[in-house]
Amino acid sequence: MTTVRMFASAAVLMSVGYLLGQMDFGPQLVSAQEPQAGVQEDTANKIREANRRLIEAMDALKSDGRYEAVTEGPNAFLILSGGGNAREDLESGRGVDPETFSALYAGRAIPEIKDLLGKDDQGRMTYNSEVIRLYSKSRLQRIFANRVKLTEVTF
Repeated sequence: MTTVRMFASAAVLMSVGYLLGQMDFGPQLVSAQEPQAGVQEDTANKIREANRRLIEAMDALKSDGRYEAVTEGPNAFLILSGGGNAREDLESGRGVDPETFSALYAGRAIPEIKDLLGKDDQGRMTYNSEVIRLYSKSRLQRIFANRVKLTEVTF
């Protein structure tokens, strides 16, 4: 009799498992293309389009001799501000724009710059043994004012 109960219990468990499996309690199917970094696909498409436009603007500024970066990828701060020369800024020691500053700290320098980067005894990043600083407050204010003029949207 115990053999019959054992088979009956197994049949009941299998039936319950089958029914629960059919009720969508388990893991959900994943679509072929998940949104990037928690961003909806429509938003991700807009970001990609903005990046393409940013690269076009960067190329135009380069053609005009108004853009030079020292980090990988387009520098949105310089581009949206009407251009800039991050190499000249870095070599002058008077400060760099915020995006260049953060990209250098993140290890995104182009190879010929990377070789000249270091750290001082306080852990600050240096270029040719000189501490890398941000633009002065007044320079940032001037650049942001210019950026507002250039990016102003009228409806």
